[in-house]
Amino acid sequence: MNKIFSALINYFIKGIIVVVPIGVAIFLVYWIVSTLDQSLNLSGVIWVDAKTGKPMYIPGLGILTVLVIILFAGIVVTNLITEPIKHWFNRWFNRVPLFNILYSSVKDLTEAFVGDEKKFHEPVIVEINDFGLKQIGFVTKKDLSKLNLEGNVAVYFPFSYSFAGQLAIVKAENVKPLQMSASDAMKFIVSGGVSGVD
Repeated sequence: MNKIFSALINYFIKGIIVVVPIGVAIFLVYWIVSTLDQSLNLSGVIWVDAKTGKPMYIPGLGILTVLVIILFAGIVVTNLITEPIKHWFNRWFNRVPLFNILYSSVKDLTEAFVGDEKKFHEPVIVEINDFGLKQIGFVTKKDLSKLNLEGNVAVYFPFSYSFAGQLAIVKAENVKPLQMSASDAMKFIVSGGVSGVD
């Protein structure tokens, strides 16, 4: 009886290992997509059911609208808007109080992941203290002379099981490059050291 019970427990644990990551990933993707679709779906404003007089909800229209707007903006910016116009818009956005902080922060973060100059491409390991404590991060800026911090670099440390992180200024001599890809380093950090070094 004990053997059957321990075998069932073993199967159950292995089932959790398979089902939970898949289920959580599918749930998060579904939640993000459905939340975006519901908040950006304008079908209820545009179409009304002739029989009931109630707004019609067309699933997926919100996501499709966002994709079309992003694609259209990319075409316009690439082919019609010149660099001086881009600089003028950036200067104007940066003068609006509060909006300038949000706009510039989100713009810089977006460009760090998908722009021409990706920022999270240099994984490093940093010695934090004299006891040998080390932390993995990404060098985001090497020249800090404008902050009077010559010989220091900016390193971003993502948190495990989160998309948040913290920025630290550390001595360049305490930073060593890692022999792994940026995506593997990010996986290793975000997973709490469980994956990324297979």
